[in-house]
Amino acid sequence: MNKVTQLAVSWIGGVTLLLGMPLLGVWLSGRPIAPYLDMPPRTNFVLHSGFSWPVFMGLATGIAVFMGPFIWRILTRQRSSSETLTADHFPWWGWCALFFGGVAWSLAWTRFPWFKPYQPFTFTPIWLAYIVVMNALAYRRTGRSPLTHRTLPYLALFPISALFWWFFEYLNRFVQNWHYIGLHTLTAEEYVCRAMLPFATVLPAVVATRSWLASYPELTAGLDLWRPCAVRHPHRLACLALILAAGGLMGISLWPEFLFPLLWISPLIVIGSIRSLNGIPTLLNDPGRGNWQRLMLSALAALVCGFFWEMWNLYSLEKWIYTVPFVGRFHIFEMPILGFAGYLPFGIECALMAELVGLTGREESP
Repeated sequence: MNKVTQLAVSWIGGVTLLLGMPLLGVWLSGRPIAPYLDMPPRTNFVLHSGFSWPVFMGLATGIAVFMGPFIWRILTRQRSSSETLTADHFPWWGWCALFFGGVAWSLAWTRFPWFKPYQPFTFTPIWLAYIVVMNALAYRRTGRSPLTHRTLPYLALFPISALFWWFFEYLNRFVQNWHYIGLHTLTAEEYVCRAMLPFATVLPAVVATRSWLASYPELTAGLDLWRPCAVRHPHRLACLALILAAGGLMGISLWPEFLFPLLWISPLIVIGSIRSLNGIPTLLNDPGRGNWQRLMLSALAALVCGFFWEMWNLYSLEKWIYTVPFVGRFHIFEMPILGFAGYLPFGIECALMAELVGLTGREESP
């Protein structure tokens, strides 16, 4: 089997796992599969437990223990940026995007009668403006941006992003941690058409934000030369991780109350394992050399995007609501505060997808 065929077979197998394992879990439990495939999706047949202080504190402690060493390393290695920046002005197209985004934001949060037919379509203009502004900020800092200097690969992210987020919408059917209001009257075709453009903005937004954050080396100070995390038998580990991730995907439909965090973690493991088994280096290989910068930048980029996603969702007409078991309190906008931790692995997944078109993150350094 040649390399191309092997890679194709691996990705077909990976996609089959990602799509098939949750359905296998439903089938093994004896429940009907049809409700999980409805379009628009149904969101009223997975019951959620109420708030639990022990679970909340346990998860909060786990997140703090995991992230604490990274935060401590950055804080104790802070340094001022001495790099020579090649541009010192905010480009005109960035100012245009700021104006356009401000208008779109005001229209999204107001309810002018004359704008009523267009009110449901304000999400995409806001995020297109955000994408251009983030590229402009990166350009101002370094003289480069994905949009201006890697234009074709960057534009390729838009259709990839639509498919990428559709997959997470698919996984959410099994845990139902979020649902949309104002879409119940749409047909399947209307729902797909209306969702496609907003979903296409996800990856470009995260990549542009990462490019801007990369121009501030103090954000990841000390993470370029830190603790190496080398693996003695990477092939065996990738096989084991793939098996465990597949089991986790099946588990989210069997025990959605307890395994819902795997919605964000299992796809990351599947994608990384497939690339590792095919000998394709990714940012997941960086920790083996003691470099944690790209992982942190990718996670931070998604967290920044997450803040704006949740903020602009707050007063939108067609919006999403969260129903997360055990930890559904202390909201920032509509999101329970611990839910923001899900953006961290999601950012790394976005980076892995960006690598498919050659946007590795290394080209973003000033």
